[in-house]
Order: sequence, then C-alpha cells, then structure tokens
Amino acid sequence: MGKYRRFVIASFIGLAAQKNYGQKDFALLEKNNNYRANGLYHELNKTKDTLILKGDKKITYVYSINKEYKREIDTYAGTNEFKVSLKHLSKGKHMFVVDQSPLKIIFVIKILHDRPKPISDGNIKITAIESKKD
Repeated sequence: MGKYRRFVIASFIGLAAQKNYGQKDFALLEKNNNYRANGLYHELNKTKDTLILKGDKKITYVYSINKEYKREIDTYAGTNEFKVSLKHLSKGKHMFVVDQSPLKIIFVIKILHDRPKPISDGNIKITAIESKKD
C-alpha cells in the first residue's frame, strides 16, 4: 500500500508542476476600455500568440510601435476581421494602433518571452540520391 501512496503523491506533484511551469503565457493584452472603442473586438487566441481583430467598420491599417519607437508590424488590413501573428515581435511592450476610420484605437500588448529560436543553425546540407530502376 505504501508504493501506491507514493505513486499518487508523485503524480499529484508532477501534474501541479506541469500546470505551473508547463506553458506560460506568451503575451498579455491591455485592452482599450474607452466607450468609443466598443466597435473593435480585440483579443488574443487561446495560445496567446495571435491577435484577433474584428470590427463593425472596416479595419484599414494596423501597426505596432515597440519600446524603441520602431514599427515591427506595419500592414494594411482592408477587412472587418484581421489576425496578427505576435511570434516575430521582440520581447517587451508594444503599442498597437488600429485605424478604423475615423478612429484610431490604441491598446498595449506585452510580449513576455523572446522570439522562438530556430532549431537548426543553418549548416545542414541536403543531398539528393537518384535511384535507378532496372
């Protein structure tokens, strides 16, 4: 009976550690709570690596300004629904501006982790072998 009890306790500790450290948030959204911004739905998806924008009016332009005052996202949308990938943004605070004529709606997204690093270092060589059929 002692082995069973240790197994249950170890399983509980393992699941609790996985819940706490397994998958941390990638980004945090500080929404614009102004009543004039009610026409724009702005949320993060479940994995918090994509910004979802939906508006009752056409979203014409989306850009972000980072803490060094550089634009990392600068794109024309031209639709009522638009998704922006946050994976290529640098770590830190980003101010997003969504142009929904005649309004410019501003909100903040904080990127909590660095960009994902590529798996390979670029020194992989690919060779093709031609097979001959008899």
